[in-house]
Amino acid sequence: MLTQCPEQLLYTKSHEWLELNGDIATIGITPHAQEQLGDVVFVELPEVGSSCTAGAAIGVIESVKTASDFYSPVTGEIVDSNAQLESVPELINQDPCQQGWICKIQIKDHKELEQLISAEQYAEQIDEG
Repeated sequence: MLTQCPEQLLYTKSHEWLELNGDIATIGITPHAQEQLGDVVFVELPEVGSSCTAGAAIGVIESVKTASDFYSPVTGEIVDSNAQLESVPELINQDPCQQGWICKIQIKDHKELEQLISAEQYAEQIDEG
């Protein structure tokens, strides 16, 4: 399972990933999460300019099986969202850790990153099921 979790990313226990670039965090859902959802058919993106709180729902991903909230791993402001997902939501299935990114957040408090887990810890969590 570790091969599905790029090591440079940080992860949440609720199956989001975070890639840090200075004060900007790119957010998406993990390969494991998209496998559980099945074929993604719609993504409700967070609004650019809106505030978000670590652990709070910031959008919804709908699949042929279910609808599921996704959560912000950090507190901050939404500075970008992946508008391409509005017309091609299946990018989340095809490439969840690159083209299927969901939004970018300007981080308010870098200390919150300490609550996230490494790829290895995330893989262990999945394996424990």
